[in-house]
This record gives sequence, structure tokens and C-alpha cells, in this order.
Amino acid sequence: MTESRKPDIISRSDLRERIDNDSDLKLIEVLSKESYRESHLPGAVNIPGDRIRDTIDKVVRDRSDPVVVYCASPSCTASDRAAELLTELVYTHVYHYRGGKQHWKEGGLPVKSEMAAEPA
Repeated sequence: MTESRKPDIISRSDLRERIDNDSDLKLIEVLSKESYRESHLPGAVNIPGDRIRDTIDKVVRDRSDPVVVYCASPSCTASDRAAELLTELVYTHVYHYRGGKQHWKEGGLPVKSEMAAEPA
């Protein structure tokens, strides 16, 4: 029986560096479409956690590409489950940004939004 590899934890500073410099990086928000539209990390795509198994191969075609998953905050467990699932599916460079959007914003880093601005 082979031991399952655990996803690596990635820090905010390492994630920012990767977003800026790693063109192969696949950054995945595992929250709902509505949450993603409200705000997401730059360059992230949305795959809700319950859709990972069915959708991941459309986003990450090469299982050796680096994949980072995140959700709302350190207390959110959706990204824990998604990272574990990706390692089970034999993606070889899986990272978990445990702090999520909350930690990212607390660091003063930008998020993107797809919500229309409210008229003044």
C-alpha cells in the first residue's frame, strides 16, 4: 500500500511570488460562484469544491503543473478537502493556501471582483 502524499501549505508571500512569476500556476478558489464573483485572488479560477472531481482536468491539463487551492479563511475547510482530493487524483504539485481570501486581504493584497458597481 502506498502512502498518500499530503498537500503542501503555501504562505501568503510565497503565493504572491508565484502569482507574479509562475505562468504554469493554477490558482483555484473552491467557494461558490457568487463568492468568487464578489472577490477572488488575481488569476484565480472558480471550481466549487463539489465540482473538483468533474472539472479539474479542464483547468489543469498537466498533472505536474503547480496547483494552489484556497477558500474564505483559515476556518474554512473546503480547500482542505479539495487539496486532499487533488493529491488522491495524482496531481503532483498541490499547495493549500490555508489563510484564504481573509488572510490575503489582511495582508493588504488586491482582490478582483466581477460584481457590477452600484450606481451612486
